[in-house]
Amino acid sequence: MTYDLIAAAIRSFLFVFATMLPILNPAATAPIFLSMTEGAAPATRAMLARRIARNMFWLMTGSMLVGSYVLDFFGVSLPIVRIGGGLILAAVAWRLLGATPSTPDSRAALAEAFTTDHAYRQAFYPLTFPISCGPASISVAITVGVTLHDAQLAVSLARMGAALAALAVIGVLLYLAFRYGEHFLRLIGEAGTAVFLRLTAFILLCLGVQIVWDGARELLLEVMSAVESFPHFT
Repeated sequence: MTYDLIAAAIRSFLFVFATMLPILNPAATAPIFLSMTEGAAPATRAMLARRIARNMFWLMTGSMLVGSYVLDFFGVSLPIVRIGGGLILAAVAWRLLGATPSTPDSRAALAEAFTTDHAYRQAFYPLTFPISCGPASISVAITVGVTLHDAQLAVSLARMGAALAALAVIGVLLYLAFRYGEHFLRLIGEAGTAVFLRLTAFILLCLGVQIVWDGARELLLEVMSAVESFPHFT
């Protein structure tokens, strides 16, 4: 029995890690984080990286453990979550695409405006949601959480514990990417950083549109299925 629990835990850890890491993708979201916290002091960015990693862990944990029950309680379907979250993600990406390059004077103004209180307000929205973990990762976490349940309570607990361990590891990777991503951007220079940030924002915009389309397509399929099942009278 102990061997079965260990094997189930290892499989769940690898499954959650391999499923959630490409969706969360800390390396891709780190440039967005750096762009939106321009002007912040290194200590403030380090604090934000810790808070965002912690917020991501708890948000993904809640989505994985109780997300499906919460949606059922409020009568909200996953396609609706995808559409709403995708619109938010696309709006944030569009704002980043239209942002003007910063000058030394604007950097100084940003440094004065980016206070600790301002950082606290941005820690969850939009830096945690939808930048670090958006509707796609939430819907995947809800789906993964459903698959972790088992008829035996001990197996379910082992799987859930391993899933939380995998999320904790991803949280550490997210913190490291946000905390030290500035060193990578410094290597590619100011021009390369501007190009890289615009490209990342464009990809983020495309992801938002794709998420909205996926949700709309699922809703259309549900409507078509309901129409086909409706009895026709001749």
